[in-house]
Amino acid sequence: MGNCHTVGPNEALVVSGGCCGSDQKTYVVGGWAWAWWLISDIQRITLEIMTLQPKCEDVETAEGVAITVTGVAQVKVMTENELLGYACEQFLGKSVVEIKSVILQTLEGHLRAILGTLTVEQIYQDRDKFATLVREVAAPDVGRMGIEILSFTIKDVYDKVEYLSSLGKTQTAAVQRDADIGVAEAERDAGIREAECKKEMMDVKFLADTKMADSKRELEMQRAAFNQEVNTKKAEAQLAYELQAAKEQQKIRLEEIEIEVVQRKKQIKIEEKEIDRTDKELIATVKRPAEAEAYRMQQLAEGQKMKTVLTAQAEAEKIRFIGEAEAASIEAVGKAEAEKMRLKAEAYQQYGAAAKTALVLEALPIIASKVAAPLAKTNEIVILSGESSRVTGELNRLLAELPVSVNALTGVDLTKIPLLQKMTSQAAV
Repeated sequence: MGNCHTVGPNEALVVSGGCCGSDQKTYVVGGWAWAWWLISDIQRITLEIMTLQPKCEDVETAEGVAITVTGVAQVKVMTENELLGYACEQFLGKSVVEIKSVILQTLEGHLRAILGTLTVEQIYQDRDKFATLVREVAAPDVGRMGIEILSFTIKDVYDKVEYLSSLGKTQTAAVQRDADIGVAEAERDAGIREAECKKEMMDVKFLADTKMADSKRELEMQRAAFNQEVNTKKAEAQLAYELQAAKEQQKIRLEEIEIEVVQRKKQIKIEEKEIDRTDKELIATVKRPAEAEAYRMQQLAEGQKMKTVLTAQAEAEKIRFIGEAEAASIEAVGKAEAEKMRLKAEAYQQYGAAAKTALVLEALPIIASKVAAPLAKTNEIVILSGESSRVTGELNRLLAELPVSVNALTGVDLTKIPLLQKMTSQAAV
């Protein structure tokens, strides 16, 4: 098993060893790499720019003058695989401070060596050349370490015996002298040049005035020639315009005549179309409606006729169906009544007097309801009699006449029924 390691663009990842015991190193800049547990070794080296400040104190120059020089250098580890490998061999596992210390000692050594081959004047007067020389001499050595010198500049140059100050004073005096001489020569040359310039200016002005006069004369001549040519062209143009206007007027008149002919033809076509439209309108408004009305009346008559025939047929079919239904109903009722009467006859024959008695008892509630129907509408019954015994007599009379009425209606003699015999005998007593 293993882990995935990632690094940014300012750092290089060095993976040593592999799953097969290989010693090959893998360099990764700004990416990721896979490392096996307990087998691969993961180390990092910085790729950031490192700022160094080399300083050489009291170093004797070629003339034996002791001076002190300070500079500023920008260096970094190179990212090419081979050069990065050199840097890893030299600095892998070391801190940034240790790396800077090694490079600083190398730069200071080359700086001291070059100071011993130059004069103070060469160093002081052309610092850029001195810095370039140091960079060119030191670059191969630090390059073999995988380090690149991005820049190297001389920051300061000074001494303790005021040699540079004296050199500056001498240089200043020489410069001042040269400046005074230069000013005098410049003023002299300026006067001469001014006179020459004035002469040249007058010559140029005279030449310019002459050229202006010549140009003005030529301008006037060209203007007169142009005016003559313009007037000629104007006259020709006017004649051509009038001629062309006459031609255009003639063309316009011909076009107007053609337009009138076309308009007349169109008017004739319009009148013909109007006649056709009037005919079609008469056909549409008079003839077609009359034909449509006649057709509609014909269709209505045929429809009414068909309706009457179908209505008569439907009514006859209805009457036939109703007749058949009523006949079937009457037949079924008749059969039911006949069956009922047959069953009653059989019951009467089987039970005799008891059946008759049952019929009477069934009929009594009906008779009572018929008798009581007028009385249901009566709020009050008053029996007028001078004697109280008359009421009882009337009731007895009704009970005595009841069997006669039942016998008349049903043919059953209630006096032969034991219960009624008992009731009538009690009433008689």
